[in-house]
Amino acid sequence: MRVRRVSTGPLHERDFRLLFIGQASSSVGNALTSVALAFAVLAATGSVTAVGLVLAATRLPLTLFVLVGGVVGDRLPRQRVMLTSDLVRLVTQAAAAALLLTHRAALWHLLVLFALHGAAQAFFNPAASGLVPQTVSPARLQQANALLDLSRNAAGILGTLAGGALVALVGAGAAFAIDSVTFAVSAVSLAALRPVGILRTKPPGAFLRELADGWEEFRSRTWLWVGVLHIAFLNAFALVSFFALGPVVALRSLGGAASWGTIAAAFAVGMIAGNSVALRWRPRRPLVAAFAVVAAAAPQLALLGARAPVAAIAAAAVLGGAQASFFGAIWATTLQQRIPAESIARVSAYGSLGSLVLAPLGFALVGPLAGRVGIDTMLWLGAAWIVAATAVVLSVPSIRQLRTTDAALPELG
Repeated sequence: MRVRRVSTGPLHERDFRLLFIGQASSSVGNALTSVALAFAVLAATGSVTAVGLVLAATRLPLTLFVLVGGVVGDRLPRQRVMLTSDLVRLVTQAAAAALLLTHRAALWHLLVLFALHGAAQAFFNPAASGLVPQTVSPARLQQANALLDLSRNAAGILGTLAGGALVALVGAGAAFAIDSVTFAVSAVSLAALRPVGILRTKPPGAFLRELADGWEEFRSRTWLWVGVLHIAFLNAFALVSFFALGPVVALRSLGGAASWGTIAAAFAVGMIAGNSVALRWRPRRPLVAAFAVVAAAAPQLALLGARAPVAAIAAAAVLGGAQASFFGAIWATTLQQRIPAESIARVSAYGSLGSLVLAPLGFALVGPLAGRVGIDTMLWLGAAWIVAATAVVLSVPSIRQLRTTDAALPELG
């Protein structure tokens, strides 16, 4: 085991510092609008159904276009792909702000704007996975991923709190106006980057050929597809149960919304703690460490199902949040180190699609299933699933044998 002091070393490198500033800025804006979106739709339409439609309009293009975004992120300069995506989202958020502030927003306006926003994000995310290693030295890659995660999680807490106050004081439109400014900051930061180039072993082919090549890179690594399946089912079955059924348990047995707010806040604090651990600890067998800590997500479900005291559930939620962010940093670093640089966006897109496809199904089924077997049983089954599935994953030889590396990114030469 390698334990180190908390280090902000990656921030001493110019390109990563610029990337960090831009991503931290847009994370704050995203957190603001995550709160404001529902209020914006309700103010414009007065319809709860419309809220669901707009949320679907944001997420559906993300699912539909993420594989296309992966191909584009490997074919074109990732910096330009991300910059274009930021500019599109700047326009969508500024347009939403203008419509809301002038009270001219109609449902179709919001559906179109947020569908475009989701599509732009589908191109941004895979390219971002590949750009990080091009902005930081190999030995600092895990710390870089942990710092980016830390900024997103901290922004999520602060932005959510600020978003609620902003909506209450001046309305949802202001939150979207601020979000558009944060995308401008991100775009300026991206434009100033001078990332390390990638040595391509072959020229880009036809779109379907590129897509198939990305699938082959994904399918050929047992540790990769096993890991994606594990996390996809954990999200769709176990964690969906926690976040969908938790508020119901809180309302019926734990004192109401304030109790669930405490538990949710504890989870968020845990995510920051997990980022801090990832900044300090570089395990020699990264996937063993990453998947072993996933088991720490089980106690929060078991205690919630047992209607334990709020303090006990909140303490378990800290562990649950910590495992999520620690795993995320280790997993992202492992992909960036082990997948060829020219394929990382496509492979990342396949991994994202696995999570995106199953999570909505989990949210759709958790209520009916809980109605049949009981809420407590669903939570206990989720906890048991986490422990059993983690044990199975840790038995996979390629996961146990993979060791950390500081392999350098090849440059154009």
